[in-house]
Amino acid sequence: MTANRGAAARLADRPVLTAVLGAACISCSAVLVTLAGVSPATSAAFRCALALPFLAVLAAAERRRLGPRLLKVRASAALAGLLLGVDLVLWNHAIVDVGAGVATVLANLQVLFVGVFAWVAMGERPDRRYLGVLPPVLAGVVLVSGLIGGHAAGLNPVAGIGFGFGTSAAYACFLLLLRTTAGTTRHVAGQLTDATAGALVGSVLLGLVFGGLQLDISWHALFWLLALAVLCQTGGWLLITSSLPKLPAAVSSLLLLLQPAGAMVLADVILRERPTLVQVGGALLVCLGVLAVARTAGRQRQRQPAPAQACTQNST
Repeated sequence: MTANRGAAARLADRPVLTAVLGAACISCSAVLVTLAGVSPATSAAFRCALALPFLAVLAAAERRRLGPRLLKVRASAALAGLLLGVDLVLWNHAIVDVGAGVATVLANLQVLFVGVFAWVAMGERPDRRYLGVLPPVLAGVVLVSGLIGGHAAGLNPVAGIGFGFGTSAAYACFLLLLRTTAGTTRHVAGQLTDATAGALVGSVLLGLVFGGLQLDISWHALFWLLALAVLCQTGGWLLITSSLPKLPAAVSSLLLLLQPAGAMVLADVILRERPTLVQVGGALLVCLGVLAVARTAGRQRQRQPAPAQACTQNST
């Protein structure tokens, strides 16, 4: 136990390293979903269900250290988790339609949707630079999807774009709800536990309503889903969530690019999803646009503090 606390303390003192490790863990998500080979709703449900025991242990230790959280804060995190469940199911559909690497690039558009929703719902008018990057980012989405110049993987790039936008929109709503209702809690593991529980409910409901939920899966699939739950849903998210608030906005926004870049590399190496040059160019446009928006949002948060800094967090 002492050794574990020592390792945690060393990571806490190195937020950049912690965030890089977290991004590396999460970049494996789409590849692990593909290797599991189960339906989108099944993958999302098992990812959350298998992660909950690990998160619950960490949340209990955190509660002893920091004290309990308000019931309304926990309920808000669980409610936000329902939207996270929608995000995970839609993203799993996008993986099938455009491939693991490209789906991860599309999923990171949540930074754009956060700005749009905050403008519409909360009157937080975005910076002019935000509006200026929208056209090149949308052009990048078209290129990276494979609609122009062919595509390396996936069955349906048009549907993939739709699922990718839906993924980002659902995740943006999740972040905004968490930001506006969670307060300034330091309970990282507790928040993630409640959100993951909500995501489990959301993904199961989607699977029951629209079909595709399977409880009887192979040991092969269970192995990859357990890896997804431990490496990504637990380890990766905890590392990123705990490190980003300690970093300057410019640094944290740069780290956003590690996940889609890492996912495309892993999809190439492990799944043989080799993107075309046009897709690589589109991915660069999308990532640079996300970087510009994230840095602008970071400057705005420094001028006008918000309850939480979750809106720079990677998705999936």
